Amino acid sequence: MRRNTRLPRALTGDFVIRELDDETLVYDIGRDKAHCLNRTSALVWNYCDGKTTAAQAARSLQNELDVAIDTDLIWLAVKQLERFHLVESNGKSPSVSRRTLVLKYAPLALALPVIMSISAPAPAGVSSCLPPQAPCGSAGQPPCCPPNGCFGGTCNLG
Repeated sequence: MRRNTRLPRALTGDFVIRELDDETLVYDIGRDKAHCLNRTSALVWNYCDGKTTAAQAARSLQNELDVAIDTDLIWLAVKQLERFHLVESNGKSPSVSRRTLVLKYAPLALALPVIMSISAPAPAGVSSCLPPQAPCGSAGQPPCCPPNGCFGGTCNLG
């Protein structure tokens, strides 16, 4: 049953997605959450189209990573994607023991799916460092708000 079960559909609505060499950054605008998917998680997320089975995804991932992969690893990634609201959750995904998979894939730890997630700061928190035209850049002063915003000792936000 687990092998032939179809993967859920990936959500892409209010997301800003940036694909880098070995990871994919996803900013969920609606939830103010930023997620960093390692290559394995990003590939599984791409396989989540509501049509692909876990067995098909395992074969594709195995070809992509050139390591032996089984459907348990796919379902572990799907569970993580569900937890971070990156795929539709239907409650039908089989449960998988992360501990078992860590032991199984220990020599291939890079193949394990990993998602790091942080909450984005509220706009008020981001803009509360220095007012425009405040002095910046000297020792003991808080940093200027935007990166590279300190010009000639003055914080330029414009």
